[in-house]
Amino acid sequence: MTADPTLTSRLIDQQARYGAAHERTVDVVCTRADGAYVWDVQGSRYLDFSAGGGAVAQGHNHTRIAAAMVEQCLRLCLSRTLRHDRLPPLLEKLCTLGGFDQALLMSSGTEAVETAILAMRRWGYQRKGIPPGRAGIIAFSGNGHGHTTTVAGLGGRPETTMDFGPFTPGFQIVPYGSLAAVREAAGPDTCGVLVEPVQGDGGVVAPPKGFLRGLREFCDSRRIMLVADEIHSGLGRTGKLFAFEHEGIRPDGVTLGKALSGGFYPVSALLGSHELLGVFTPGSHRSTYGGNPLACAVASAALDVLLDEKLVDRSAELGAYLLEQLRAMENSRVKEIRGLGLWVGIELRPDAGDALSVCAALRQEGLLCTAAGERTLRLCPPLTVTREQLDWALGKLKGALGR
Repeated sequence: MTADPTLTSRLIDQQARYGAAHERTVDVVCTRADGAYVWDVQGSRYLDFSAGGGAVAQGHNHTRIAAAMVEQCLRLCLSRTLRHDRLPPLLEKLCTLGGFDQALLMSSGTEAVETAILAMRRWGYQRKGIPPGRAGIIAFSGNGHGHTTTVAGLGGRPETTMDFGPFTPGFQIVPYGSLAAVREAAGPDTCGVLVEPVQGDGGVVAPPKGFLRGLREFCDSRRIMLVADEIHSGLGRTGKLFAFEHEGIRPDGVTLGKALSGGFYPVSALLGSHELLGVFTPGSHRSTYGGNPLACAVASAALDVLLDEKLVDRSAELGAYLLEQLRAMENSRVKEIRGLGLWVGIELRPDAGDALSVCAALRQEGLLCTAAGERTLRLCPPLTVTREQLDWALGKLKGALGR
């Protein structure tokens, strides 16, 4: 079959005509994928360092996850009001894996964050004794928690907040990484702190060393729930199973998504202590698709792949190599290189052009990356990536950044 040279432009034009322009996407129209590679409708192959925003941690179309999904599709997909046999084992697997008491399954990452907010507020009223309607939550500037009218207002970037207000009240936004700002903002009606251990959409930004530990100690001293949003950073992306492990702490709750499904199906979860999740009662929270049999089968297989193939250790080892090689590249266009595990942000200097231009240049060379903001190039390959693939990508990065 001969490739149609106009197919890509026709599909892009069709999407532009009938689809709302809600998201920046790389102008490659994919039609299939395998492992760390994707192919476009023209038959060109690309090494994918975007990995579905981190969801494809186990590599595109992993056969074990696909087999679990197909098998479950032929048995039972949705059981909204009835119990089913796939949920209890997954709940135990998640809690055992993370060292938490309970788990609640949802669909999207934003749903998991919204659920964490509900849990912190109800805990504040029922357990801490905060007067009705006054429970407050502290969040941080530059975060990427999601895009509902509640979550989008929690200090996100201008493009995700402009002209979408008014936003839900009850939140105080403080500078990311500032313990002093948290101490100043907290009051007797503060029920929770919501934090990303590493900000992904902010450009792979980690807080100062000791910040998370200090946050844990402060929340303990003031009886405040601490929830870590690990939709992006969890399940091996930073070289640890959870990013909060880098500082040896344990939050009261943690949100998971993206890699929890291996890129196959929307699955998210809130894991937490009995103290936090014990506030839910039958009928107090629900989701039509949350924890459905198909989602549970996919998530269980995705977790098995993560552990059996030792992808967390792989992320730590290859991530250290990637950072070492990148930092060895002397380049006048680069202001800073940040990273943990197989997750790197390359921030350009103000006079070095924008990150989207670099992404476009890399695309021409067969490497797909995304931009986090105007100046930061984000590298987020599948955790199954090989050292040889990293070396090939490093060569392309050196060429693109040298322009």
